[in-house]
Amino acid sequence: MKKLLYFLGFIITGLVIMFFVIKSEPTPSYNPERNYVDGKENEILSKFLLAKDSTIIQLDEGHFNLSQSLPLHGVKHVTIIGKGMNKTVLNFKGQTKGAEGIRITNCQSITLQDLTVENAKGDNIKVMDTDGITFKNVEASWTGTVSENNGAYAFYPVLCNNVVIDNCKAIAASDAGIYVGQSNNVTISNNEAFYNVAGIESENSKNVKIFGNKTYENTGGILVFDLPGLTQYGSNIEVFNNEVYNNNIKNFAAKGAIVGQVPSGTGSLILGTEDVYIHDNTFTDNKTNSIAIASYVLIYEMGKQDAASLETNSDNVVGSTSVINDKYLSDKNYNPYPRKIRIGNNSYSNSYIFPTINNDFGKIILMKKPFQNVDVMWDGVEAPKADYTICFENKNISFLGLDVLNDFKNTTSDVSKFMCK
Repeated sequence: MKKLLYFLGFIITGLVIMFFVIKSEPTPSYNPERNYVDGKENEILSKFLLAKDSTIIQLDEGHFNLSQSLPLHGVKHVTIIGKGMNKTVLNFKGQTKGAEGIRITNCQSITLQDLTVENAKGDNIKVMDTDGITFKNVEASWTGTVSENNGAYAFYPVLCNNVVIDNCKAIAASDAGIYVGQSNNVTISNNEAFYNVAGIESENSKNVKIFGNKTYENTGGILVFDLPGLTQYGSNIEVFNNEVYNNNIKNFAAKGAIVGQVPSGTGSLILGTEDVYIHDNTFTDNKTNSIAIASYVLIYEMGKQDAASLETNSDNVVGSTSVINDKYLSDKNYNPYPRKIRIGNNSYSNSYIFPTINNDFGKIILMKKPFQNVDVMWDGVEAPKADYTICFENKNISFLGLDVLNDFKNTTSDVSKFMCK
């Protein structure tokens, strides 16, 4: 009888723990004060359509409803300027034409500043094939309760050179709030990113500096990815002097999206890329871990399992895992292993007793390091023919190397094996 009571007590205790761990994943809502007006759409659209080289597009103060994308194509030295982040608001909630809020293509030296773009059907601001794009004092957001129906990206420069995103806000994107893809010479500084699946993401980009940002209440704070099948691979990424805290919200990415693999409670995730230096950041209360380092080999296997469980085809989802997995098999030049990941002196603290267990990483941590926090977790997949996979400048951290490909046989917490030379 006593054994039965002990067993029941154990089960009840476990259920209580699971309840509070799962319950603590919030689903936030963003509800700024707005006073929308109609009747300005044609005037605003005309300014974009008629813009020539060296045009300054002045936008009035007000919260304006728009039903179609605002395009800018093939021009140089154009500035789009409002009266302030919360004073000039372009709202695309009822959008019927186009997917983006503002769409900029094949331009040079473009500046957006002092305005808000919100509730686009797809991406709030998309910039492609542009040399010189600067965002200054711009908010890109979705209002209401966060949802997988929100657009994927708030800021989305892709295939660009000389990108600056400074003193901006990114809120409630179902993929990444501030995203830079396949771009070169990028500065992401002094921004706030919250209520997104990924706060900030650098993907397949080179010469990127991410500093002075606050990323909080996302699923994952700062991501540095390399994915297969794209125009280039990334390198030379420096992540420093950022505040990364409370990134514990439920992952609300569209089902089948690769960003759906990001575990809730992740401060920073480094995936399949090289030459990343993370130093002098403050990581606070990210429940699962402060920094995770993984190979695409692991993501591929996880993606196959998820695809088998999906009831519908996810190939049309933005960032579809199944599509990217197909590219992984066909891209012979892609290196799926993290290489030369240098972890410098960062500040780590975590007041939570348990990791988030709605993901595999959290469950592994709970099994391997119960009642302990993990500062840096690595999947343990070594990069062949590389100088090193990871190295640490400071051994006073909580580390977990998992050896996932060998059923965790050689799991280690010994940082001394990986000290930087």
